[in-house]
Amino acid sequence: MSHKLPIVSGEKLIKFLSKRGFEIRRQSSSHIVLQKDWRVFSVPLHSELKKGTLLSILKQAGVEIEDFKRELL
Repeated sequence: MSHKLPIVSGEKLIKFLSKRGFEIRRQSSSHIVLQKDWRVFSVPLHSELKKGTLLSILKQAGVEIEDFKRELL
């Protein structure tokens, strides 16, 4: 697989994480707070997430990058 990350929106990432058991807890302006067990983090509702932001969210969620790319394609 390619080393490049796909370009995704905040909404698409939230849908992906919801399928993995994360629940929306609240919204503060343009950020959605998700939670699963002890993991709590926010996802910005931007049309395109920056690579660093995407990597940070995936790391906080405990999602492997290869799994993320495989499930999106």
